[in-house]
Amino acid sequence: MQIQSNTVSIQRAPISITKVLFETIKIGIIKSNLIAMIAGLSMALFVHGIPLIDKIGNMTLALIGSSLVIGAAGIFNNLYDRDIDRLMERTKNRPTVSGIIDIRIGLIIGIWIAIGGLVTLYMASPLSAFMGFLGLFLYVVPYTMWTKRKTIYNTEVGSLSGAIPPLIGWSAISPDILHPHAVALFLLMLIWQMPHFYAIGIRRMEEYRAANIPMLPVVKGIRRTYVQMNVYLVALFLVSFLFWTFNPYIAAANALLSLVWLILSISGYRRKQENKWARSMFIFSLNHITVLLMMVVCYSLGALLLG
Repeated sequence: MQIQSNTVSIQRAPISITKVLFETIKIGIIKSNLIAMIAGLSMALFVHGIPLIDKIGNMTLALIGSSLVIGAAGIFNNLYDRDIDRLMERTKNRPTVSGIIDIRIGLIIGIWIAIGGLVTLYMASPLSAFMGFLGLFLYVVPYTMWTKRKTIYNTEVGSLSGAIPPLIGWSAISPDILHPHAVALFLLMLIWQMPHFYAIGIRRMEEYRAANIPMLPVVKGIRRTYVQMNVYLVALFLVSFLFWTFNPYIAAANALLSLVWLILSISGYRRKQENKWARSMFIFSLNHITVLLMMVVCYSLGALLLG
């Protein structure tokens, strides 16, 4: 009797270095934060009446430096959270979880691009580099290391770092980051993030519960999160008045979008399943901030080019 053995060859799909890098630095977060940075930069140019050609170097340095610093924050966050990321569906395949990127290599990459980013921002302006460092520090230490796993207020802490990019852009052009228009943009980003991340928290509530992350809906329930979300939406509506002296149309647009968002929140919560309601809130939040920031950019740069 003759026994034949069949050999089955298993081929692994080739790993894309670009894909691994983009997932490690969180390319999606970099893109969204760069829009906010460009909005701050554009607004500062317009407010101070500075021709684009005069600050083209600063604009380029701010764009490169911000990308690197935000990417470094993503790497450090991924490295620190690799134990809980493996428990969540949307993060379990990250390179830092699968082992494609190990701790030593990740730290080396993160440290070097952080240094490169801060040096690049410093070449734009020392204040821009400081704001970049502040955003990086707030995201990695107070948010990722101190509060994310310990308190329901982790979202508030994390929103501080998410509101820094407009100030990085503004300070690359001008040092007066306490200018009312810069403050308005900072507060817009700060407050907008709260209902945005509450929507994510509800959509991914079971994943956060499995990872033992004390998001507000996990600890206090969806009803409490819904009420708190609406409070922040009212605050977002009130921020509109801070944009009136910059441009009434942008102020009106934020007021209208915030009001529609609040109405959708109240009516959707009553009519839809919780997960569907949270998903609609999440999608609307992305549209809201994209429209507002693009209006700021287009108005500021358009006025400079045409004026």
